[in-house]
Amino acid sequence: MIDLHCHILPGIDDGAANQETSVAMARVAESEGIKTIAATPHVRADYPVAIGELAQRRAALNRSLSDAAIAVNVVAGGELALTQATDLTDAELAAICLGNGDYLLVEAPSTSGAELLEKGLFSLQTRGFRPLLAHPERSRFFLGNPSRLGDLVRRGVIFSITAGSLAGRFGKPAREFALAMFREGLVHNIASDAHDAASRHPGLSAALRALRDDAPDDEARWHWLTREAPAAIVNGESLPTLAPVWPKEHTLTRGIRALGLGRSRR
Repeated sequence: MIDLHCHILPGIDDGAANQETSVAMARVAESEGIKTIAATPHVRADYPVAIGELAQRRAALNRSLSDAAIAVNVVAGGELALTQATDLTDAELAAICLGNGDYLLVEAPSTSGAELLEKGLFSLQTRGFRPLLAHPERSRFFLGNPSRLGDLVRRGVIFSITAGSLAGRFGKPAREFALAMFREGLVHNIASDAHDAASRHPGLSAALRALRDDAPDDEARWHWLTREAPAAIVNGESLPTLAPVWPKEHTLTRGIRALGLGRSRR
């Protein structure tokens, strides 16, 4: 499996504090069947990142993993805040793309308005990058504006769900929203968003168990979300044909309204 969202580089943000923690995180990932991890440190105002040093830091971590006989490869990435995008050059944005491609992991806003969000995402597209929006199911903006998800997908934006959301780690609203997105075919990847080796470790198995409770015969879709789609993303390729969508029990907007989490607003 491939994990496209992991704060595994040491000493940069609120992820791994040191190299030992990074190695421990990789060991957990290996035990979960993860072979490739995109190192995605926060790229935003409260976590200044020297983008030019990231390649060296990844190389040092990969050497440590090789020395520890851990068969996990750490590749390029970053979790970009839209508010920082305009301050970065195209070369800097390319340096934090996932793997060897042109997909950028973009942090979902918590409360941003639709105009700011769409303008920022589409600006990245005009600059030649493909946005992969991280953890929209945990965003209060999308909880209150679920119809925006479909609008963004139609304009070429794709979504990555956090494994812990499906397992209930971020509460019932995030879990129910994630499941509603699955039913609508609006999920393109599952990632760990790991920050350490214990409470927020780089594992996907809890999400698999949760999905099996709701869709016990959907192994093909799980394979697509954790192997086929992320492999295409790290190689800068178009996503393979989507796995079949779950039978629609209700629309996304109606499902979210039923939770009492807000109304769809235009």
